[in-house]
Amino acid sequence: MQGIAYAEIDLAAVRHNLNIVRNHAPQANIMAVIKANAYGHGMVRIAKALENADAFAVARIDEAVRLRQAGIRQRIAVLQGFSTDEELQYLIDFNLEAVIHSNHQIEMLENRQDRTALTVWLKIDTGMNRLGFKPKETDKVIQQLKDISVVKQPFNLMTHLASADDQGSDFTTQQIDLFNQALIGVEGERSIGNSAGLMAWKSAINDWVRPGIMLYGISPFPDSTGSSFDLKPVMSFHSRLITVKSLEKGESVGYGNSWVCTKPILLGVVAIGYGDGYPRHAKPGTPVLINGQRVPLIGRVSMDMLTVDLSSLPQAKPGDKATLWGDGLPVEEIASFADTIPYTLVCGVTQRVHIIDHAGEAAV
Repeated sequence: MQGIAYAEIDLAAVRHNLNIVRNHAPQANIMAVIKANAYGHGMVRIAKALENADAFAVARIDEAVRLRQAGIRQRIAVLQGFSTDEELQYLIDFNLEAVIHSNHQIEMLENRQDRTALTVWLKIDTGMNRLGFKPKETDKVIQQLKDISVVKQPFNLMTHLASADDQGSDFTTQQIDLFNQALIGVEGERSIGNSAGLMAWKSAINDWVRPGIMLYGISPFPDSTGSSFDLKPVMSFHSRLITVKSLEKGESVGYGNSWVCTKPILLGVVAIGYGDGYPRHAKPGTPVLINGQRVPLIGRVSMDMLTVDLSSLPQAKPGDKATLWGDGLPVEEIASFADTIPYTLVCGVTQRVHIIDHAGEAAV
């Protein structure tokens, strides 16, 4: 039985978006970022659809192990690396690649006597100030990694851009320059560009690019949508009307009585809410599509339901399809009404929402 709330995943769209990445970086290898369950789209499903990606990146080791157990054979980099001996053993056992960002990891590697060499990515912190070594530390760290027998040589090199989506800032250029200056004469393949980086900063494109959000058809830049860059949305989020009723002027709608009718309206109740991943803080006026026509959200979003003003759509009836984003309603637009970013919306779709592939077959 299909659930009343469902998300449809268009696998042809994600393959199309991979081709857009190749158009931007035709000479680079592509490490497709599919962490956080492929940004809510289904990690294994997306990995299988992206069979032409050169490698994958995930945040954590359990994600990488799940991919291996599902039969994914491409290279897989674990962006958070490892912090325990158990995690390091998983990396070796499952032929995974580790990002090296701390002295603790180097000490652990120095204590290993494995015969199998581990592929690693040395992360340089050029201004994000999360993970990685400062540029002034790189000479020492590089020599340490060269002397560790378990590390496959030459190792790879990466950094992460903090504000590539801000094309008016020179911070990205500063980061790229710091990275390049710190690694003059150092052997090893390099990776800088995330989605915004590879789209807006040619100097961020080198041996490897790491697209994330653009693979899912979403713009990495504020005040734009994926369609502006020929990206196709991969996820569309749906439910249906479960009741339609008339309200009089002066009646309130929803928790807190925060929305009051200024005139008689036709109200519709859609069976979806923040328990499904729809943003609770979506403002009144946020568009919802009912049978493809826009109507405004009214009242507060509840756990299982939200309410819309159907006055412009008097023919609406229970059972009619409701689209919360996708299919003509960009998720970027919904995010702006909820004072958030589209990442949080697609990542936030909950487990009770049924996921359906584009052919209509139930998927996990």
